[in-house]
Amino acid sequence: MNNINLKMKPFASSMPYRIMIYAVALFFLSGVCHSQEKLVFHEIKTDEKGHIVPWFDQNRGRSFDHIINLVWNFWDTMRTDMNGLPYYMNHQVWEEHFNDRRGIGGDQLQMALSSWQLLYQYSGNERVKGNMCFMADYYLSHGLSPSDSEWPDIPYPYNTLIYSGIYDGDMVIGKYFTQPDKAGSFGHELVRLYKMTGLQVYLDAAIKIANTLSSHTVAGDSLNSPMPFKVNALTGDVGRLTRSLTDMTPLASSTYTSNWSPSLNLFLDLIGLGKGRVEDYRKSFDIILNWMKNYPLKNNKWGPFFEDVPAWSDTQINAMTFARFIMEHREYFPSWKEDIKRVFDWVYGRLGNRTWEKYGVVVINEQTAYEVQGNSHTARQGADELLYTSLTGDSSRYENAIRQLVWSTYMVGDDGRNSYPNGEIWMTDGYGDYLRHYLRAMAVDPELATSENDHMVFSSSVIQQVDYHGQNEKKLWDLNDAAPGIRPRIRYLTFDDSGYEIIRMTTKPAAVHLEGKPLSNTKTGEGFLWEALQEGGVLRITRLNGRQVIIYY
Repeated sequence: MNNINLKMKPFASSMPYRIMIYAVALFFLSGVCHSQEKLVFHEIKTDEKGHIVPWFDQNRGRSFDHIINLVWNFWDTMRTDMNGLPYYMNHQVWEEHFNDRRGIGGDQLQMALSSWQLLYQYSGNERVKGNMCFMADYYLSHGLSPSDSEWPDIPYPYNTLIYSGIYDGDMVIGKYFTQPDKAGSFGHELVRLYKMTGLQVYLDAAIKIANTLSSHTVAGDSLNSPMPFKVNALTGDVGRLTRSLTDMTPLASSTYTSNWSPSLNLFLDLIGLGKGRVEDYRKSFDIILNWMKNYPLKNNKWGPFFEDVPAWSDTQINAMTFARFIMEHREYFPSWKEDIKRVFDWVYGRLGNRTWEKYGVVVINEQTAYEVQGNSHTARQGADELLYTSLTGDSSRYENAIRQLVWSTYMVGDDGRNSYPNGEIWMTDGYGDYLRHYLRAMAVDPELATSENDHMVFSSSVIQQVDYHGQNEKKLWDLNDAAPGIRPRIRYLTFDDSGYEIIRMTTKPAAVHLEGKPLSNTKTGEGFLWEALQEGGVLRITRLNGRQVIIYY
């Protein structure tokens, strides 16, 4: 914090002395202090205890909302590349004055689909949904292995010829190699996109991916996961790890990865819908789940994940993605609290970074092979620890989790550039694998959402359509106005006939209707519950038989 000399002489500056005193007093009363240290784009701001606070505004909700809008707008307005595609469809790192020499990241489009699905329900912005369909459609038509392959109908993670517009291999090993764990991620997002749009093409593609993965699932052991990390889609030959990107000496077969949480979710998706080879999915789900319990959860081998790392590396994303899976599917984990604590302990013991501890926050390194603090990784840790707090009531990690989210906002510039702390602007870490963590945090702690606008922060279902304050020009669906003379405030349509939503609102609504009938204010059963806060409040809606909701002024 800047030291302020209070032994000022009267009229030492052009500002009247009395006004100077008032200014100093207001500075301290505001509770915000300015550090002399800069974190990526912004000078660090702190509270009276020296703990980091948001750079944009003292109000966390306002700050997080601002960050969300900056990041989305940067993505949405990104320049068109020389092959006619948006820059993010060709490259993994943004460069302002030239094009990055690398192709996309292995999970780049999947991550974007994950964040945008949450962003759509939060914002109601139809451009978000349109971007999701564009990315999925293009990837399906330009990035799948041939149907007669050994590993058919699954996505390739990389464009080996950058401007070809074709995804056809792996960044390190080359053409025709794929990463089955990333295929599971894409399949899971395709199911959610099917639920969002009703378009059968997405469900059909997800089923084909699940069929391929389930047909190759084996028991695994300490050296081999149920499916390999990298494999030649045409021949079935397993890829090899190398010493480094400059030394391609083969070290070992890439038979192991612990990133199977998305594939588990894909199998559960299709089992729940009763679509595809359900019995095969059940068997594969059980095999993978048992392997995750018996190996990574016990031996902490949480690697590898990243497409550009040729050698072994344990990763925070694999560990924490499975931690979230445990919390969201506690029925499969009798000792889930202890399981989560073990994962947390490993993450902090191996990847905890105390560089910024003087500001009250321990941040998270990306991986063991590249021990550099990460923006999306730290935000992920914060969001997942908030979920743990909400489930257990254990608030011991709450303050650090909040400050992790705050710290990660400093990576975002005023123009929406989201820079990794080392200076590169990754399409993954800064965009697809970033926004979702703020939106997930709001889902378990709605006070982290802004009170200045209405936003849905959670739904147990996929939101197909949502309209805030009539922002969409055309009517989204046919629904008779059950309350004539009262203007609709929020309208939304869900995929599931029953479910639960949480909406951060500026003021209490006048009425809530489900399928044209008013819901009662109740703590149990179908209805709504309003919780007033210091600013605005939180509306919780429980649906037992209906998909269409109208909230009135």
